[in-house]
Amino acid sequence: MIEHKKIQELISSYVDGEVSGQEKTLVEEHIKNCSMCMKQYNQLKRISHSLKSWPDENISPDLEQKIQKNLLDKKEREGSIMRNNKRWASIASTVTIVLVLLFSAQLYTKRGIQGRLELAQITPNTVSIMKGTQGVLRSATDNIGGQYSPQLAFNQNKSLSRSTEPELLSKNYPISNGIARSEHGTNVFFGGRSDITRDAGGYQSYSSSESLYPHPNYYVPAYPAYPEQNTEGYDNIQDNGFLEAQNNPLSTFSIDVDTASYSNIRRFITNNQLPPADAVRIEEMINYFEYDYPQPTDEHPFSVNTEISACPWNTQHNLVLIGLQGKEIPTNNLPPSNLVFLIDVSGSMANANKLPLVQQAMALLVERLRPQDRVAIVVYAGTSGLVLNSTSGAEKSTILNAVYSLRAGGSTAGAAGIQLAYRVAEENFVQDANNRVILATDGDFNVGVSNDIELVKIIEEKRNKGIFLTILGFGSGNYKDSKMEKLADKGNGNYAYVDTLAEAKKVFVDDLTSTLYTIAKDVKLQIEFNPAQVKAYRLIGYENRLLNKEDFNDDKKDAGELGAGHTVTALYEIVLSGSGENFPTVDPLKYQETVTRPSNDLLTVKLRYKNPKEDASKLLSKTLTKDALGEKGVSDNFQFASAVAEFGLLLRNSPHKANASFEQVLQRARAAIGEDPQGYRLEFAALVEKARIIKNNLPIIIPYQLENNVDHLNLPDHYQRYEK
Repeated sequence: MIEHKKIQELISSYVDGEVSGQEKTLVEEHIKNCSMCMKQYNQLKRISHSLKSWPDENISPDLEQKIQKNLLDKKEREGSIMRNNKRWASIASTVTIVLVLLFSAQLYTKRGIQGRLELAQITPNTVSIMKGTQGVLRSATDNIGGQYSPQLAFNQNKSLSRSTEPELLSKNYPISNGIARSEHGTNVFFGGRSDITRDAGGYQSYSSSESLYPHPNYYVPAYPAYPEQNTEGYDNIQDNGFLEAQNNPLSTFSIDVDTASYSNIRRFITNNQLPPADAVRIEEMINYFEYDYPQPTDEHPFSVNTEISACPWNTQHNLVLIGLQGKEIPTNNLPPSNLVFLIDVSGSMANANKLPLVQQAMALLVERLRPQDRVAIVVYAGTSGLVLNSTSGAEKSTILNAVYSLRAGGSTAGAAGIQLAYRVAEENFVQDANNRVILATDGDFNVGVSNDIELVKIIEEKRNKGIFLTILGFGSGNYKDSKMEKLADKGNGNYAYVDTLAEAKKVFVDDLTSTLYTIAKDVKLQIEFNPAQVKAYRLIGYENRLLNKEDFNDDKKDAGELGAGHTVTALYEIVLSGSGENFPTVDPLKYQETVTRPSNDLLTVKLRYKNPKEDASKLLSKTLTKDALGEKGVSDNFQFASAVAEFGLLLRNSPHKANASFEQVLQRARAAIGEDPQGYRLEFAALVEKARIIKNNLPIIIPYQLENNVDHLNLPDHYQRYEK
């Protein structure tokens, strides 16, 4: 009890960043397991965010008296909970300030402090009394309006109560299908259409023979979700533009098997936010999912597949799909693994979605280890250290004991940990095996060698010795996506973001073979477009994987790796030669003449790769002809990949999104779900629907049959049901 009281007293200081390191750890450990304190923390954090955006105001001398009077009245109405709370009595000097801020934040409107006080006089009674024959627009914070969330109360005469602010109402509510929307995004629901006028006092009045009661099956955003304050880092992405095929016939890039962007996007949307545009890498979204391409039938470790059809978001263009399917290898035929887990145990990893999730993820992998596999564990914080020497996969209890003994604390000496991990991997190196360092971190390296260039040099040197790198990202707030993607790219490895235990299962159980076992390295694609048939083209995604055309034949140039059973998909939006569209071009060459040979080919796909143990690349190619345009229908592969790409264009607000829409994405995604044994495609459709709601501030419509199970629908916190 003493500790609980102490934590409650510390939460406000913790939100303001005014606690010691020991107090911070104490608070974070406690609120993870105490729902009441977590609720208090989230409320104070939301209020703190609002207060920081408030303009300076002149506060009247009697402000405190008015607010205290309101609080006393409210306390009498709500019973003995607040009245008997001795904690608030023991910190009387603090409570006045906190409650003033709390009440003021909840009642914030455009008119300032005095307007908030006026609104305060009616809000609690209005919300608690108006039932049955009266309707009320309610907010989600104890039924008190959040920022930009006016209270609209309707009396029996169906006129607007003076419990709201005229400034917050738009001059003309657009009403359609029973929905009225305010200029600040708050949706008001009516049983039927209403004609709306504005009286002399500036208030809206409503006249209608229909009921004004909100529909019971609508859930609407009562106030905007407050964005988390964070220092997350993402590299800037500029969408690939269209290139004229006549002067730029070659498009060259490295494959990408990373999936981090998709699961990171899912984290944002699950938390009721749209992701930053630079967090959206469309190629990683597409390649998060498996596609039904045929297995290779020749000496090459993968098959190359092509498909073309009309571009869904711009029917004047066509969309070309290029898909690679890696050869599947039975688990019992896989080579042994020499794995070194490098785990960030710095203070920034203390949250539940960081080190504790790392431990659960590792436990899933440990269960899959064979006796011939070996695991070592290196940690880093203020210093780095070896927690577990290389140990046989048969000794699962020993490995798990080491995993669950880890605790977070200290600063982040990432480079020192990386150097130690590679040294341990070298000491236990196994020929013809999977020698790999697996780094689990939030990427916030802040002590020691933290410069990206220096870290890349270390990783490239070890890559050339046959030790690859896999990076697993965890957490939020200080997540350094840009750094981790770059390191994984240079380490002949892959990069995934783990936001849930289900994602950990996907990485370490469902996709274990493709995650850890490389069947081809330095895989490069070069597409040659035929100017006689293709006027212009655009590669969708892969912006940070582009290569110079000369790099394709340069075996010293690093590129992406393909795992056993892995699929890789790329999409090109192309414009055929008969189009009247104009694209940037150059003046005719003075000393050279370009000759286009007649051909029915649209393009030729050329691919170079190396076997994992070899340094010389191999070449294969495949041609796509114009005849493919006449083929009827498209595959589920094409439908779903194009839906994911279109979703990415919308999230990025790409200049090339044309007529893209969430509705089109949902239609194609749902039509192409297929067998979907793990439910990933079905989850994608749900994610698109939620993003559509967040983007457009739309109501969530709950079917009648789900009304009794609404608590299981995981609605955003700022959505609340309207009741009759």
